[in-house]
Amino acid sequence: MTTTLDPTANPERSPAAPDTPARRDAASRSTGGRDASRARRGGLQAFLRGRDRDPVWVRPCLLGLLVGTAVLYLWGLGASGWANTYYSAAVQAATKSWKALFFGSFDASNAVTVDKSPLSLWPMALSARAFGMSAWSILVPEALEGVAAVGVLYLTVRRWFSAGSALLAGAVLALTPVAALMFRFNNPDAALVLLLVLGAYAMIRALERGSTWWLVLAFSMVGFGFLAKMLQALLVLPAFGLVYLIAAPVSMWKRVWQLTAACGALLVSAGWWIAIVELWPASSRPYIGGSQHNSVLELIFGYNGFGRLTGNETGSVGGGGGQTGQWGPTGITRMFGTEYGTQISWLLPAALILLAAGIVWRGTRPRTDRVRAAFVLWGGWLLVTGLTFSLGKGIIHQYYAIALAPAIGALVGMGAGMLWKRRHEAAARTVLAAIVAVTAIWTFVLLDRTPDWNPWLRGSLLIAGVAVAGVLLAAHLVHGRALVALALAGVVVILAAPAAYTLTTVNTPHTGAIPTAGPAGASTMGFGGPRGGFGGRLPNGGQLPNGGQLPNGGQLPGGGPGGGGAGGLLNGSAPSSELTALLEQDADQYTWIAATSGANSAAGYQLATDYPVMAIGGFNGTDPTPTLAQFQQYVKEGKIHYFIGGGGGFGPGGGTTSSSSSAISTWVTDNFTSQTVAGVTVYDLTSSST
Repeated sequence: MTTTLDPTANPERSPAAPDTPARRDAASRSTGGRDASRARRGGLQAFLRGRDRDPVWVRPCLLGLLVGTAVLYLWGLGASGWANTYYSAAVQAATKSWKALFFGSFDASNAVTVDKSPLSLWPMALSARAFGMSAWSILVPEALEGVAAVGVLYLTVRRWFSAGSALLAGAVLALTPVAALMFRFNNPDAALVLLLVLGAYAMIRALERGSTWWLVLAFSMVGFGFLAKMLQALLVLPAFGLVYLIAAPVSMWKRVWQLTAACGALLVSAGWWIAIVELWPASSRPYIGGSQHNSVLELIFGYNGFGRLTGNETGSVGGGGGQTGQWGPTGITRMFGTEYGTQISWLLPAALILLAAGIVWRGTRPRTDRVRAAFVLWGGWLLVTGLTFSLGKGIIHQYYAIALAPAIGALVGMGAGMLWKRRHEAAARTVLAAIVAVTAIWTFVLLDRTPDWNPWLRGSLLIAGVAVAGVLLAAHLVHGRALVALALAGVVVILAAPAAYTLTTVNTPHTGAIPTAGPAGASTMGFGGPRGGFGGRLPNGGQLPNGGQLPNGGQLPGGGPGGGGAGGLLNGSAPSSELTALLEQDADQYTWIAATSGANSAAGYQLATDYPVMAIGGFNGTDPTPTLAQFQQYVKEGKIHYFIGGGGGFGPGGGTTSSSSSAISTWVTDNFTSQTVAGVTVYDLTSSST
């Protein structure tokens, strides 16, 4: 009799018919039924206390995984400072204004919002309100979201698979370089991933009994994920819907109406904030950053939606135009290429092989087979999200790939556990050995992209991987402690390289809007580099999209100290103490102590002074807000003290700003006297030169 909930060890636990009281009574008389009953009483109890028949190593290993993840994600966290100053400035605004918190305003005076919906900002803002504004109060919630995501992934896999499978899944997620990067950073992706993993857990619970409430909860988590990063959250829905239609142990009509109810829950959980924003009078709320017409619906479906697929992103960097692959080469191999490979693809070949193996091995099982359902769920997540990222022609950055990490972890954990249980079968041993060998070879290829970084590692892991693969072919002859050693050797071989990249990521401070994981040179796409910012490269062969020109005399914005710390498109400004003191003069008398083009330039000034700074044109400097007439009215009413020149941003056609921003800059230049403070040009808007 089996003593585990792993359905690969006990296939009879995969229900072939709808759950009934008689079936539950019969199951409760078995050990598996007792375990399942205990699991149903609460995942938290199983999570903290384990199961009565778990081996003694399970609980210590689980605690070790969670504590180790916490240490990894929290270690030296403050070294990154404000990290992405754009979102840190929005958090600062939220600590001063509840209105700014609700709308996700960039500044406390609510001139413009960030270019995303604000849910990811709320935990950071509440933390900063409770503990004070600091790098730690902003970044610790992100790290804790990472620990929670690892724990929830463990719970999700453990429902139907062995503890070893669940631990491996969690470890893969924790040690994925791009995951460690984002769970130590303040971009929206940490909150998104946690919410989607929670949705997957609820889906597993829904599939067990055909539960409407768990299904509604799963889709609601996706809806809340939508409020973190908009349409990207919906990429998991095809997998969620398909697996429920295929495998839920209830009738077809019930599955249909349950999914209809779940879609309603999705609309409510994602739509309540959108409805409020749309119904709120535009005159009394901030401008919706990232849109061209002050519309959150335009932001959802344009700049943050289908524009990411087509490349036609009005108001984005480069102004759209739909050029094929203007942000790097597209195609189904994109996640393996030089831009993304070292960020996410270490175990991607293994995950794809194990997905195919899982479907094939369980292909003849009944419709409700749980093992196959789990592979469909996580495989659908991986394929739909991965293909979307691979084929999208718009702005898709390397760190987006964190969305693939939970699916890769789950597939590797489930698939490896399934094959290990079947190691007495030659086919299972062969596939398992092939996975280790393929991973070792792919690891060698990825490590060779940074040949000067620990060069000994790639050859050593290749030799070790081939050796372990060879022994796995004879795994049925290995017993006792040698068998345990073999399993551990396989895990070490496949995780050593991503773990090393992750440790390098953790020990490297990251700033700017678009950081990348790993050592310097690990990713060759522009707008990156391990420390964030531009990294000195641009996409599309070094050319600006649409043939535009670089601002600031041909220099990369934010690429260096030029301009006296004025910042740029992707890096925040770094004002001197002299400039900060000037901006703070009589600050309480003004709605905005200053205005400048582009939110990242404004962010550094706002964080340094702790007073609102108007970001003309929003994040990219391309939003038509404020208009020249509005700006002139603000100046007339004495609401803005200074205008700071040198802000970064790319406007339509590759220019530096929107037409509105350009008009404002020209008007200020023509009507006010400038002064230079620590290399930054400043205009006092309370003292006209005419």
